Amino acid sequence: MHDIADLEERGVPGVFVASTEFVAAAAAQARAIGFDPAAVFVAHPIQDRTDDEMAALADGAVDAVVAAVTDQSQASS
Repeated sequence: MHDIADLEERGVPGVFVASTEFVAAAAAQARAIGFDPAAVFVAHPIQDRTDDEMAALADGAVDAVVAAVTDQSQASS
C-alpha cells in the first residue's frame, strides 16, 4: 500500500490487488497511513491455485483493475 501511495503522490495512478482475506487489514493500513487507495479484491485463497485458476482470477479482476486505475473513485471488486 505504501508503494501505491507513493505512486499516487507522483501523479501515477495505482491500484492494489489482494485476496478477500485482507480486506480488513487493507482498511486498517489505509487508515494508519491516511490514504484511501483504489483496491481490487479477488477470491481467497490463492496460494494453492493452479496456473489456470490464477489466470481465471486475473481475467475476472482485470476490468475492475482497469476501472480503478482510470477512475480513482472506483474501488473494490
